[in-house]
Amino acid sequence: MVDSVPVLVISGSMGVGKTTVLGQAHDLLTKARVPHGAIDLDCLTEMYPSQPNYGNGLMFQSLAAVWPVYREHGAERLIVARVVEDRDELGQYEFAVPGAVVTVCRLTAPVGLMQERLDTREVGTNHDLALARSVELDGILTAAAVEDFTVANDGTRHVSEVARELLARATWP
Repeated sequence: MVDSVPVLVISGSMGVGKTTVLGQAHDLLTKARVPHGAIDLDCLTEMYPSQPNYGNGLMFQSLAAVWPVYREHGAERLIVARVVEDRDELGQYEFAVPGAVVTVCRLTAPVGLMQERLDTREVGTNHDLALARSVELDGILTAAAVEDFTVANDGTRHVSEVARELLARATWP
């Protein structure tokens, strides 16, 4: 029998702050001594040649290999950052993390603010593509409504407050 594993997915468009909020949520969970793993899943997609579907197949296969190691070392929960465009993707988390009980939080921010953040992060040939993709993703995510709840990361609060709200809304300690 497989134990249930709470999996919290931080979704949202490019530049909304998924990675930053993930890091702060990890710090809060660590301070509260909650056994967990925290992974920016984009890191599991980076390779050449690039993979189809933004590397989802590679990412879930890699997560399936990584999760047992986290579990063996005491992780009881998993918090990840990754765009979720379609509810059908959630079954992939259950494949990669046996017993996964998935909750999706969509971070939101005004498009202008997301693009300001991307301006400092995305340079070179990817800059214009990232700006266009952030607008496209914002529309896709709004239409898809995959999330269980949303949290605003609109620059009006410190990231620690955003992460606290995220964890509270997910009913994580």
